[in-house]
Amino acid sequence: MVLKKTTVMVDEEDLALVKQAAAREGRPESEYLREAFHLIALRTRRWSEEWDIPLVDFGRPISAEEIHRTAADVVSERHTRPAGE
Repeated sequence: MVLKKTTVMVDEEDLALVKQAAAREGRPESEYLREAFHLIALRTRRWSEEWDIPLVDFGRPISAEEIHRTAADVVSERHTRPAGE
């Protein structure tokens, strides 16, 4: 990965929080800024081709509560299952 230097103006309070986190975790401030910049780059990325996302049809509407409950059940099962299963 080739790094390029740039100058960015940031809010003083945000910078203070980054400095505190860096000191607390023993990481360089620049690592936090590179990570944030990378997340922004990924978020704004656009593709020219269509995505082939399959449509899942359960034959009925699915509620947000049902999705949350199912996800919680899966997470709970993974935490209670013995390792290697």
